[in-house]
Amino acid sequence: MSHGPLTGLRVLDISTMMAGPYAATLLGDLGADVIKVESSRGDDSRHLGPARDGERSAFVSLNRSKRGIVLDLAEAGAQAAFARLASTSDIVITNVREPALSKLGIDYESVRRHRGDVIWVGVTAFGPDGPYAGRPGIDFLIQGYAGLLALNGEPGGAPVRVTVPMIDALTSTLVTTAALAALHHRSATGEGQRIDISLLDAMVHAQAAGLGSYLVTGEETPRTGNRSLYFAPSGIYGTRDDKAVVITCPSQRFFAKLCTALDVDWIDDPRFAGIEERLTNQDELDATIEARCRELDADDVVERLVAADVLTAPLNSIAEVAADPQILHNDMIVEVDHSGIGPVKVTGVPIRFHATPGSVQRPPPALGEHTDEILRELGLAP
Repeated sequence: MSHGPLTGLRVLDISTMMAGPYAATLLGDLGADVIKVESSRGDDSRHLGPARDGERSAFVSLNRSKRGIVLDLAEAGAQAAFARLASTSDIVITNVREPALSKLGIDYESVRRHRGDVIWVGVTAFGPDGPYAGRPGIDFLIQGYAGLLALNGEPGGAPVRVTVPMIDALTSTLVTTAALAALHHRSATGEGQRIDISLLDAMVHAQAAGLGSYLVTGEETPRTGNRSLYFAPSGIYGTRDDKAVVITCPSQRFFAKLCTALDVDWIDDPRFAGIEERLTNQDELDATIEARCRELDADDVVERLVAADVLTAPLNSIAEVAADPQILHNDMIVEVDHSGIGPVKVTGVPIRFHATPGSVQRPPPALGEHTDEILRELGLAP
């Protein structure tokens, strides 16, 4: 294990699924000692997704760089162990809802009794108070509440769910940002604090462009599919080998480069001469680009456009993502040795520190894998 910039800190992860756990994962990648506290049933994500030798991909993919302990917090003995554990912890992350939060003794005031300067982060769907407080919620629901569904899809078509759990991922980064900001405050004042972060607020934060446009102009952003409201071309174009490429040209300069790369004279066509003309004639422009791309294989198109400094990308499958040379070069897929299923690949650390680099510190823990080890550290017998 390397020693990242957060070495010496302890984090308790008392959360399930993605938004809370993935925040704790990143803190662990950066060197913190992250202890995942679970019931005997385990995190809900242990029961979701494809399995390999009994271990579900949903949990394995999100919970690297942690140790795992099982504590039944409804039992007095477990509460005593938790008190010792909490007293040694700098940050606590939870997404347990009330009233279970208080009944289990993991609300802010209860944890604060064990350690007065603790930094406690509560993740909820909508916020700890207000008209929606207490409601259950997941990424898909927030896409509806925060307008993402309304913006995603083809013009005139039905709204389409964003399948990548972007709101959960965004919330997890806000949790880490908040926790580290609170650590800075604590180092200056000696004071811990309670922090509340919601999925809804995270998505509204991300809607600065779409929502901001409405707040400034009163105009609602329409669904545009793969096109842009502001420039053309921007889309996905099929190629001769039945693949596809992404091409987007946000300025006249990029469109001129596109024409040069594809050996065409579109920039001399009155329909496509400028940004406004291209927006007006997008159907004809897209058909023209598609026809030219259909004369070439996808790799050829990407190679030509990259060489010409045009904004382009392949339409990678997940298997191709896992083999992408830049992703591998960036160490964004790494192999760890899981105690139950052996060597397994997980995503890597997206932040690169040059003086104190982080790394995937541990494989995802089996349920309760480190229970005895952690209890011994606390001075308790198994």
